[in-house]
Formats: sequence, C-alpha cells, structure tokens
Amino acid sequence: MAWTSILAIYVLFWVLSAFIILPFGIRSHSESGMEMVKGQADGAPVNFRPGRILGFTTLLATLAFGLFYLNYSYQWITVDDIDFFGSRERLEQQ
Repeated sequence: MAWTSILAIYVLFWVLSAFIILPFGIRSHSESGMEMVKGQADGAPVNFRPGRILGFTTLLATLAFGLFYLNYSYQWITVDDIDFFGSRERLEQQ
C-alpha cells in the first residue's frame, strides 16, 4: 500500500473518530448549574477541552487504523468472508 493511501485512510479514521469522541464528557450550562451569557446557545458546552478531544481522537484513530492495517496485511477478514449473497460468484458467471 502506498504511503499516500495510508495517510488518506488514517485521516478518514481520524475524522470518524472525532465525531465519535466529541459528544462524550460535554456538559451544558443547565447541567452544570452555571449562568448563561446573554445570546448564548442553550447547548453550548461549559467544559470544552480541545486538547483532550484531540488526544482521545488520535488514540482511537490510531488503534482503529492499526487493526485495519493488520487486517489488510494478514487478511483475517476478506471480501469472501462478508459476501453473504454470493455477489462475487454471480459477477464471475457473467
């Protein structure tokens, strides 16, 4: 696999991981019992910590990509393993 492909796939895993990590640990002002500033959105977070989110996102993305790359290298799960409807056989017959 080319290094550009590895980088592109890792970035996809990182973005997906960011969307998975973002909602965890966020509290709104009403949940924290703090006063809201005039004009502030109701769901605005009180304790948003971007460094922590970046760290957890990078950790999750690295673990997920590592599993993906190991599966790519060792072929633990192949297309034939998840082809429940026999599509490959039908395509080869045509």
